[in-house]
Amino acid sequence: MKYALCGAAALLGGIATSTASAQNVTVYGLFDAAVAHVTNVNAAGDSITKMPSLTGSLPSRIGFRGTEDLGDGLQAVFTLENGFAPDAGTLGQGGRLFGRQASIGLKSKYGTLTLGRQINMTYLATQKSDVLGPNLFSISSIDLYLPNARSDNAVGYLGQFNGFTAGATYSFGRDVSTAGGPSATGCAGEVAGNPRACRQVTALLGYEQSRFGVTTSYDILHGGPGAAGGLTSSANSDRRITLNGWAMAGEAKIGGGVVVRRTAAATALTESNLYYIGVSYPIMPQLVLDAQLAYRNAKHSDDDVKMAVARVMYYLSKRTATYVGIGHLKNEGASAVALDAGGTAGAGKTQNGVMAGLRHLF
Repeated sequence: MKYALCGAAALLGGIATSTASAQNVTVYGLFDAAVAHVTNVNAAGDSITKMPSLTGSLPSRIGFRGTEDLGDGLQAVFTLENGFAPDAGTLGQGGRLFGRQASIGLKSKYGTLTLGRQINMTYLATQKSDVLGPNLFSISSIDLYLPNARSDNAVGYLGQFNGFTAGATYSFGRDVSTAGGPSATGCAGEVAGNPRACRQVTALLGYEQSRFGVTTSYDILHGGPGAAGGLTSSANSDRRITLNGWAMAGEAKIGGGVVVRRTAAATALTESNLYYIGVSYPIMPQLVLDAQLAYRNAKHSDDDVKMAVARVMYYLSKRTATYVGIGHLKNEGASAVALDAGGTAGAGKTQNGVMAGLRHLF
């Protein structure tokens, strides 16, 4: 048995090597670990010092990306991307093996058509206007869906033409995982007799030049039996419309936008606008300062959120960087948004935080 297993492993390794040579497969990844201290994490006003699981400056991952030339400008493409928690090495995205992406498709000059679990248009819409991205302290803390905007069972399209970008996704069942959390909401869909259950549609339109860019996106998630977030019926929905922009001012990049959200849940109808603006400035080639202000206005409620964060990133090389960050978040009314993505906060509490970390690209 031992020799059989060794032989099988060698054969699989040989096949993988051969396939990689024929198909131009790239292995890539990122490891980002940090330590953070945050105040007022509960009603008693206690503080906590911890290693975050979700993200530091960027979420940790390992991926495989491949292409094959089919002739006449047509390519077969695939992406398998795993997300993991750097503090414990566990799987992310609700325990999925390839929770960040698992898609296959065809690419040509007319755009790319993909099938599978994939990032959707809401994820792409803020990529350049949000100067902090999925940082531990960022607008991702106020709306955890933004860095987790992915769709299971989806058909996607993305094309770029003379500065314009257009894209859309359609999901037959947006989230099969029942593990809980922002990446696992238990809405598998594909229900006979209920064609709206757990369906999702996203769309994007953008225009970009070398010194500026604008995007707008639309995203609607339908509910289904047993789904999280109060979307327990296909009559329930969660909709986001975004408008985002960025521009260069000398060496500084300024980015901002608004996320308009309307959630028609089983228990209540809620509406909010999330405004953000930030700047990224290279103090020197190896040292970059990022700062961001954000405000979530909860309509018909006093549960507003105000946030100010900053981060300094020092590049030890092209692949390795170290960083420190600070954050301040003020919850108003009964709001209990955590400063650190995936963390906790006492209702109505103001939180302050500091973090430091190290990341490496490979």
